Amino acid sequence: MATTPDVPTWVGELDRLAPARDLDVDPRFAAARLLVTVGGTPQGQVTVPLSGGRATAAELALAVGGLPAADTVAAAPSATDPVTVVVATRNRPESLARCLRAVLASDHPALSVVVVDNDPDDERTELVVRAAGSDRVRYVREPRRGASIGRNRGLAEARTEIVAFTDDDTEVDPAWASRIAGAFAADPELACVSGPVLAARLASPEERAADVALAWNKGFTPRRFTLAEPPADSPIFPFAPGLFGIGANLAVRASAARAVGGFDEAMGPGTPTHGGEDCEFLVRTILAGHVLGYAPGAYLWHHHRPDQAALRKQMEGYAVGLGSFLAKVALSPQGRSVALRRLPAAVARLRHISDREAGAGDAMPDSGLVERGSRLARGGWAYLQRSREVRRNGGAVPPMRLPERSALVPAHIRRAAEAARVRAEAAAHVGPTAVPAPRPDQQAEADDDRGAAELARNSAA
Repeated sequence: MATTPDVPTWVGELDRLAPARDLDVDPRFAAARLLVTVGGTPQGQVTVPLSGGRATAAELALAVGGLPAADTVAAAPSATDPVTVVVATRNRPESLARCLRAVLASDHPALSVVVVDNDPDDERTELVVRAAGSDRVRYVREPRRGASIGRNRGLAEARTEIVAFTDDDTEVDPAWASRIAGAFAADPELACVSGPVLAARLASPEERAADVALAWNKGFTPRRFTLAEPPADSPIFPFAPGLFGIGANLAVRASAARAVGGFDEAMGPGTPTHGGEDCEFLVRTILAGHVLGYAPGAYLWHHHRPDQAALRKQMEGYAVGLGSFLAKVALSPQGRSVALRRLPAAVARLRHISDREAGAGDAMPDSGLVERGSRLARGGWAYLQRSREVRRNGGAVPPMRLPERSALVPAHIRRAAEAARVRAEAAAHVGPTAVPAPRPDQQAEADDDRGAAELARNSAA
């Protein structure tokens, strides 16, 4: 994994099969982090020092020379099976517009998008969807707040077997959806696939600190996870936060995701627990006997928090979310019995996470051991309260280990999806809508602040 000095760092891509040339970017950047690809398949990342925003082709070649030869990289599998992309969002129209531009620039020929607007304050999100000008994008207004609720609604609305989830602060690679489909096609046993989440910008100290502390990029080696074959590098498997990926880059077989109960609506952004929902969903999927995969070719770019206040709020939220996840494990008889055997390793893992955050740079907000413990406890208490509330209102709080029966997404979500489908068909006087092929003119002109996905089009070679 590439290390990045704590200086303004440009982010882009370098394809080893493209003609070599110098890198010349804004002189305020003192370094460049480059995603090295071979014909579009990612191989690794390198960091190159810049002088006045410049690095020669020879300097780039020297940096890339530390990676294995290009001919050792196998092309990422790709397929055209239909994919539905779900984006749950609330009151962030600018980020959503950027996200949709990237998704609609996909090379996938059978892509549809469901934007779930969770308890919005206004009509701005709906206006962004309209402005996208694509009949591949569908707007759904969900009256209840919460990312898990939005994802469950999107899962209920999806008309394809492959459903991919991303957040409104990401920009997906053009081949992202095709490679997600390719991963499922290459391994029919997979129930879920994740991929790398790369920093879109490393210009501010806070963005660089977040990148170190969060460690969302899990490398560029394909992986497969099952209960029958525990990974040697995770002594707390399967209760390993982040091992399987995160919700910003996650795809499922819809039938498997519905069978395990969807996302826990008492957890995640938009609720008092703030997070933990993606980790809990993945652990529950593994415990149900499903196979999870990591596909490094299905990568995307994430816009980290660029200022101190936003970063502090994010890190606090993740600690509270981790506490909610641990509380759910502790409350589950089956999950608790498995987790207790891994307690010493879990304590060591929490210490490692704490040390990683402490070493993320001066921009990382200070938080001592007592404060971290308080946040974990707050997350556990928040989950207890929120789960009771969600159950009373008929929402989804699936158990950590399911009984021997199928558990679907909540009935009220399925009814809402069915009602929306019937209304749409009645209005069109036709059957279910087919997924059209993308048009080559869908990609909008980039603005100056788009980040790494746009920078990649001007990247070094």
